[in-house]
Amino acid sequence: MKIGVLVFPGSNCDDDMLHVLASVAGAKVQKIWHKDFSLAGHGHLDGIVLPGGFSYGDYLRSGAIARFSHIMEEVVKFANHGGFVWGICNGFQILCECHLLPGVLLRNENQKFICKNVYLSTTNNDTAITNALSENEIIKIPIAHADGRYFDTKDNIDMLWQNDQVLFQYCDENGNIDAMSNPNGSIDNIAGISNLKKNVFGMMPHPERAAEKALGNVDGKKIFDSMVNELAHFIA
Repeated sequence: MKIGVLVFPGSNCDDDMLHVLASVAGAKVQKIWHKDFSLAGHGHLDGIVLPGGFSYGDYLRSGAIARFSHIMEEVVKFANHGGFVWGICNGFQILCECHLLPGVLLRNENQKFICKNVYLSTTNNDTAITNALSENEIIKIPIAHADGRYFDTKDNIDMLWQNDQVLFQYCDENGNIDAMSNPNGSIDNIAGISNLKKNVFGMMPHPERAAEKALGNVDGKKIFDSMVNELAHFIA
């Protein structure tokens, strides 16, 4: 299993992601530079991950410039052919900017950068990044963002629910999904979604920061286990 990890100017979670993919998930990993014109030079890839950070300094808005990088044209083609694509934090923002995922990530409701552990309720456990979790399972995962407030029109939000595209919702430690447990003001406490075909995924929390005992939290490992389960199935 080989996973490509995109690197943009301003990415700062790429090495964390490479480490967890290799050491925890057991995948071969390949860094992919934003100026690459093609994925072909990296050999066969079973999936692509867009890590967190501040691509291009978050100028204009988060992910807006990264959308126009050479490599994103290739990522869009990869996704449109059914390839597995997963964006975390800034990666989620980029996927929304290039319309591989619906909606947009806006400035947090409190207008501040938020860095803390949050609880997530697993809304759909039948996807490539949630299949190792139980339905409604509560996990604790860190967030670190200033622009994490998920937003879309009411009609589009309704479509997300109808098509089981909502993966995670912010909740409290007992699983209550309410305004008090919503760190950034996201509509319906949405923390992670997929596209309609269920091959493109985005989430604001950072599971790579909660995947090893040395970090005091392994809840995020189940998300990587889910990815391995899914991709191993296709490889087999």
